[in-house]
Amino acid sequence: MAMTTYEIPDDAAQTEQTRATVMRYHECWKARDLDGVMALYHPDVQYVDFFQQRFMGYAELRDYVRNNLPRHPGETLEHTDRLRFDGSTAFIQCCIHLHSQNGLAAFRSCEAITVLDGLIWRVNEYATLIRSDDREQANTDPRPVLSRLGLSARQLGQMAQDLDEYMQRQQPYLNPQLNLQQVAADTGYTRNQVSHLLNQVLGQSFYRYINNKRLQHLLESLQHNPSPSSVDDLAFASGFNSLSAFYKCFREHTGQSPKAYLKEISLRARI
Repeated sequence: MAMTTYEIPDDAAQTEQTRATVMRYHECWKARDLDGVMALYHPDVQYVDFFQQRFMGYAELRDYVRNNLPRHPGETLEHTDRLRFDGSTAFIQCCIHLHSQNGLAAFRSCEAITVLDGLIWRVNEYATLIRSDDREQANTDPRPVLSRLGLSARQLGQMAQDLDEYMQRQQPYLNPQLNLQQVAADTGYTRNQVSHLLNQVLGQSFYRYINNKRLQHLLESLQHNPSPSSVDDLAFASGFNSLSAFYKCFREHTGQSPKAYLKEISLRARI
């Protein structure tokens, strides 16, 4: 099938038209206006999400846009370079910050957008996930796996956010029998998606991630009660199902044994 060829003028008027169209496009994204975004796509639009290696036409874009629109009005977008407009083309680089307490904090996105007749005709999007503990170092590129999972960079960030909110709200880690299947069912994602997020993006196994949540819970308890009757009982109450796992996690996180840690916070409390 032959591709339709268009002649695109490259002059100041075209640059201004491109600027106006792209600014409306991003305002619609920020406002979570699905119909407004779709109205700005050309019928022959081609959208390439290089993070997933996914190529889409107009018919596929509505579901893609719906799944990627911001879900929280407080989601912040920071432009990391000035917006560049040259004839029919716009270049946009930004960092999108998500409401995530752990794991992912943001993702960087670069878009090359071509405008034809006042509509978005071509979009090439490149995205890189950013870890909260290392804003300057991007994760290892996991695109082959992501293509099979069907998740964009924004969707992965939203999944990390959902997982954080679930852990904070329901505290499922207090259940010593908690498993990956239950977390997936409770959050509405598949087991493979949650496993991929933890292992390939956050760099933690499921049980390491859950034990870290248990330890955070225990340490917060110690701030309110620095002299518990039994730290072992507190470990079990925080969801640990073995003392060996608790002591290993505690030492990895604090660099101390529970006894030394309790002694230190007890001394600080008396000062």
